[in-house]
Amino acid sequence: LSLLDATRQLAQDIAEKIQERNRCQRSGESSAKINVAIRSSLQNLREKIDQLKELLLRAVSTRQITQLEGDRRQNLVDDLLTRHKQLEASYKNEGPEPDMTRSSLMTGGVKRGVTNPWLLEEPEETRGLGFDDLRQQQRRIIEEQDAGLDALSSIISRQKQMGQEIGNELDEQNEIIDDLTNLVENTDDRLRNQTRHVKMVDKKSTSCG
Repeated sequence: LSLLDATRQLAQDIAEKIQERNRCQRSGESSAKINVAIRSSLQNLREKIDQLKELLLRAVSTRQITQLEGDRRQNLVDDLLTRHKQLEASYKNEGPEPDMTRSSLMTGGVKRGVTNPWLLEEPEETRGLGFDDLRQQQRRIIEEQDAGLDALSSIISRQKQMGQEIGNELDEQNEIIDDLTNLVENTDDRLRNQTRHVKMVDKKSTSCG
C-alpha cells in the first residue's frame, strides 16, 4: 500500500511535468530537459506498476490477504495501468493534457463522476487481519448464527407443543359440549312427554273421566 501511494504520487508528478512541457512548447521555450525527465519518469512508473503486480500476486498466492481484498487491489493496479497509458499518450501529444487532480488518479482519469470501488474503506472489524484471522472470525460468526438458529428452533418447538396441547384441550372441551348437548336434548324430550301426560290428566279430570 505504501508503494501504491508512491506510484500515485509519481503519476501526479508526471502529469504536472507534461503540462509544464506543453506550456513551454506553446510559449516557444525549450522543453528538451523536461521531455527527458518525463520519459524517465514514465519508465519508472511502469516499473513500479510491475512491482505492484508482482507483490499483489505473491500476497494472494500466499494468502496474506483475502481474495476480496486481492480483487480490490487488482482494480487499483488496473487503474494505474490505464493512467500510465493516458500519460504516455499525452507525452506523445496523442491525447488531451492529463488531469492533475488527485481524484483522476483514483478513477483512471476517464470515468469522472463514477465511483471507484477502491474508494470503499475496509471495515474496522477486518482491517489488519490476516487470512487465518479472517477465517477464524468467519467461523466464529457462523457458530454464533448456528447458536441463534438452535435457540429459534427450540422456541418454535415449544410453541408447536403448546399449540398441540391447546388443540387437545379444545377437543376435550368439544366432547364435553357434545355430551351436554345430548343431555339437554334428552331432558327436553322427557319434559315434552311429561307435559303431554299432564295435559291428558288435566283433560280427563275436567270431564270426570
